[in-house]
Amino acid sequence: MAEQKHHDPLNVEDALTQSEAFLIKYKKAIIAGVLAVIIIVAGTIMYKNLYADPREEKAQAALFKGQQLFEQDAFEQALNGDSIGYIGFIKVIDQFSGTKAANLASAYAGLCYQSLGNYDEALKHLTNFDGNDQMVAPSILGATGNCYAQLGQLDKASATLLKAAEKADNNTLSPIFLLQAGEILVKQGKHDDAVKAYTTIKDKYFQSYQAMDIDKYIEQAKLLKK
Repeated sequence: MAEQKHHDPLNVEDALTQSEAFLIKYKKAIIAGVLAVIIIVAGTIMYKNLYADPREEKAQAALFKGQQLFEQDAFEQALNGDSIGYIGFIKVIDQFSGTKAANLASAYAGLCYQSLGNYDEALKHLTNFDGNDQMVAPSILGATGNCYAQLGQLDKASATLLKAAEKADNNTLSPIFLLQAGEILVKQGKHDDAVKAYTTIKDKYFQSYQAMDIDKYIEQAKLLKK
């Protein structure tokens, strides 16, 4: 923020306002996207193994109601359960430790806490999620990066978002995370690194929505460097 006194205030204000607005604007969209991907992938994985492991079956049954509550933005209930039999993501994690459903519940729990503004608890659960695919795993990494940003841990935030973009390596997720990382790097005064992140969108993910106006972000970062 101190760099404002060295540059044109209008340019700096625009860049920083867009940086903060980006995290707010895309937060729900990213969570919704993560949810959609999780449900698809989880459905495939869970039903493939459903009858091979009775414990997995029970865990999946317990998880199902939580998924519905999550979709309804009932995050407290999704986490802690209700009075009519649903135990909550937290108990799914504890009671069915080691199952795929419990692993998935960690992701859901982290996203719930993130939505509730409890970023420390969100990080605890998001970082416990174990995934290696190109959609769910990088999406959870992206959510992790956003939590670090909300806590003011900007080095961890930008590094995690860049890692998420690299892990995803697709036109859907990578540009979102690169743009977020770039905005955070601009806030830190790391303008060269920000330009590098933005340029990756322009050169590698040029078919993405974010690439349409990436030139203005590149120019802003370059202006702020002068």
